[in-house]
Amino acid sequence: MTRSFRFSVQASAPRPAAEWRELGRRAEDLGYSALSVSDHLDAEMAPLIALAVTAEATRDLRLTTLVLGNDFRHPLFLAKQAATLDLLSDGRLELGLGAGWKTSDYDQSGISLDSPGVRIARLAESVEILKRSFAEGSFDFDGEHYTVRGHDGQPTCIQSPHPPFLLAGGGKKMLTLAAREADIVGVNANMAAGVIDQRAGASATVEATDEKLGWIREAAGDRFEDIELQTRVHMSQITDDPIGLAELMAPALGLDAEAALSSPHVLIGSTGQCVETLLAWRERWGLTYIGLNEDSMVEFGPVVEALAGV
Repeated sequence: MTRSFRFSVQASAPRPAAEWRELGRRAEDLGYSALSVSDHLDAEMAPLIALAVTAEATRDLRLTTLVLGNDFRHPLFLAKQAATLDLLSDGRLELGLGAGWKTSDYDQSGISLDSPGVRIARLAESVEILKRSFAEGSFDFDGEHYTVRGHDGQPTCIQSPHPPFLLAGGGKKMLTLAAREADIVGVNANMAAGVIDQRAGASATVEATDEKLGWIREAAGDRFEDIELQTRVHMSQITDDPIGLAELMAPALGLDAEAALSSPHVLIGSTGQCVETLLAWRERWGLTYIGLNEDSMVEFGPVVEALAGV
């Protein structure tokens, strides 16, 4: 099965309400499927609140958390917030979750930065609790990280059985969990360093992505064809000199220009070249849900127009 393309815009920077509403309306008018907001303690807005305002300003735009740090919210309270947003947006939430990775979030908050294995195990429990909260009836849960007693999650989501789960990561354990539990799997660079720098590059190459898709296929088994595969494009620009631009930008990811231009996290070139690149990504990896930066939204409008729904 060949899945159709869709595109999202990632935006988080604070701005007046009128400007934020207009961003969502503009994204929708340009053909983007979703607006996504990240979840850090940097100078950015709180994702669930920002997306609620977007819901009021738009008609069909999907509302994506990309992604919520699991360690920052108890799953029962997150389930209530998520179900409320899904209800009040007429069923437009995409619930993106991650195990947490950014060192500064933990340093500033005093939350313990446990090992990746512990954080991923905790996220796995959280996903189970969330799904059971979205289901009918009360439940108990006894895990290593969470305990739930007699909880009947309310309100009821519009989307059934629940909003689509988006789990994203760059390591085997995280992508294995995503492949088993998520509706959308976000294929990202490995953020084990706790910052985005040149150390991320080795996990953003063609070869690394081939390996990640192998992990996902193996873990997903029969459900692989039902999974939508997403990539977050961190470098995106329409240009007639992609090699020259890549030579300037690639060192930030620890890559040379050729490796950067072939990475599924870099989309640089003319409109036609970018269209061909995305078609190649779909052919090789099945990537069809493409997340772009806010500052690329308008210039990539023709790419979106050419491929969205195709």
